[in-house]
Amino acid sequence: MCVIETTPVLATRRLTLRAPAPEDAATIARLASDPAIARNTTRMPSPYGLEDANAFVTAVAAQDPKAGYTFLLDHDDHGPVGVIGVFYSNDPLPEIGYWIGQPYWGRGLATEAVDGLVQWASRRWGKRALLSGHFTDNPASGRVLDKAGFLPTGEVRPQFSRARGEPVATRMMIWMA
Repeated sequence: MCVIETTPVLATRRLTLRAPAPEDAATIARLASDPAIARNTTRMPSPYGLEDANAFVTAVAAQDPKAGYTFLLDHDDHGPVGVIGVFYSNDPLPEIGYWIGQPYWGRGLATEAVDGLVQWASRRWGKRALLSGHFTDNPASGRVLDKAGFLPTGEVRPQFSRARGEPVATRMMIWMA
């Protein structure tokens, strides 16, 4: 059964996944201004400033819950540390995308967030399969997906990176309930 929630709040061991608020924009801009973050995403511009963060918060507030959800990753001790979302793009299955601010890399937060979102998408959003991908030159993101139960599809496709200004080889992965 698919349940439409306009502003779900999810809790994991160390994180609260919630809608970003206007007061989060400065932190989002600070974390996302790191070129190492934007270069590993498809949609994020580089440089990334406060104006971009404010536009992001506004866009999330207007997001159609039938098309996707976007969450701020709010750490119990550190506050906002990244973003995760699940959305429909050109594929028939919804896709998960995420980023974690560099000061918080290597702590298992991305895996915890992906795992929490997958559980929610399966139980509350009624999804039986999800896609994700990682740029082949970002194997750490592939390890996150592996740990969260995603399996390689065998497909490597070019996906345009806005920050890089060019297509980047992307290893596609799938999660199935």
